[in-house]
Amino acid sequence: MCGIVGVVGSAPVNQLLYDALLLLQHRGQDAAGIVTQQERRFYMHKEQGMVRDVFRTRNMRALPGTSGLGQVRYPTAGDADSQEEAQPFYVNAPFGIVLAHNGNLTNASALKSELFSTDHRHTNTESDSEVLLNVLAHELERASRGLSLAPAQVFAAVEGVHRRVRGSYAVAAQIAGHGLLAFRDPYGIRPLCFGRGEGGAFMAASESVALEGTGHQLERDVAPGEAIFVTLDGQFHARQCAPAAQLSPCIFEFVYLARPDSALDGISVYQARLNLGRALAQRVISTVPPDEIDVVIPIPESSRPSATELAAILGKPYREGFVKNRYVGRTFIMPGQAVRKKSVRQKLNAIGSEFAGRNVLLVDDSIVRGTTSREIVQMAREAGARKVYMASAAPPVRHPNVYGIDMPTREELVAHGRSEEQVRQLIGADALIYQDVDAMKRAVGQLNPAVRQFDASCFDGVYVTGDIAPGNAACIPRQGDGI
Repeated sequence: MCGIVGVVGSAPVNQLLYDALLLLQHRGQDAAGIVTQQERRFYMHKEQGMVRDVFRTRNMRALPGTSGLGQVRYPTAGDADSQEEAQPFYVNAPFGIVLAHNGNLTNASALKSELFSTDHRHTNTESDSEVLLNVLAHELERASRGLSLAPAQVFAAVEGVHRRVRGSYAVAAQIAGHGLLAFRDPYGIRPLCFGRGEGGAFMAASESVALEGTGHQLERDVAPGEAIFVTLDGQFHARQCAPAAQLSPCIFEFVYLARPDSALDGISVYQARLNLGRALAQRVISTVPPDEIDVVIPIPESSRPSATELAAILGKPYREGFVKNRYVGRTFIMPGQAVRKKSVRQKLNAIGSEFAGRNVLLVDDSIVRGTTSREIVQMAREAGARKVYMASAAPPVRHPNVYGIDMPTREELVAHGRSEEQVRQLIGADALIYQDVDAMKRAVGQLNPAVRQFDASCFDGVYVTGDIAPGNAACIPRQGDGI
């Protein structure tokens, strides 16, 4: 997953973009970039690393202008070690365009060939975000040929993007001398919202927390298939650019990815996780008698709301049994199983007094590869737990995700091809309780009846874009700059 932000204001925006990226840091820790626009010139700085490390005082001073973009990158694929694949990306024609992308294109390879053979455009990296930028540039060139660029031409270009591109994409782009463009794929898989701040400053961002934390008032989410265009003098334009848009947000955003203080598509992430804990409690009660559970302990941090609600329903004490080292990145995001396994004990440490002689129910937001769960169960036993039960607020992850989450192959998924009993044995728990798929959808969906379906493909194998067969999902090239 990546985090993107775009701003149009009347004062310098470099600090504002930096602050917004800090609030979106959880969405990507591999690289960060900011581009600003002054008059018709772009100023850019991007590198591998965390926001606070990438941008020094000298870099910030070199980013003048009253509009700009920012991105924090989490690579689902491509070359994670390549600084060239940090975003935003730039192309000089037509007009000059910079783009930041959150998502994953499922037809990137075909588009790349098409760009070269038909559109006569060149891409220089393995990133599908550069492919998306060049498709947008080509469609802008077609729409504006012989005309001055106006909102109608911008929206016609986005319509062309929707016709050609498949997969998930939330985009913020700047067109030199004209304004900020933000749009979302026809299914709204990846989140994007916008709002205004003091003096009418406009901001679009992946999550509402980026707006609220920088003093902007959330107005609404960008609708699936919709495009927003804000001119450099603040004129706002919006148009639906996809003929058959249907909101199907990624449910994994609510399970794990988004910050709990965000609201996505009218749904509070925190409340969604409370609801998931309530639904999970019913599964726990039917599997493990509550009188056999002494304490409920979350695995920090995303599972805390679910664990809190679950403990309340069971009538059991909620305790913080693990202390997290905040200076180690997410193990889910870290590449390579060996690195993840080693990092678990660097990341978490058990408080022995909360485990000694007790039957503990550990609650996690999800179980993806199983490596972390196995290590944590072992840590609980070493800390003196008599029995260790594991509950997951999400169902078994059995299918690859092709929309930007780093789940590229079935072989990496502990639940693929295994029964729940086999997974339990593998992670070493005395009992394993998973959330039910339909219960998960109900728990989140009841918070906004307008959201009638979710992309839950990694759980149920149903790919909402309709261009992926479950048996072929693992064959999708790892080309995204990710969710």
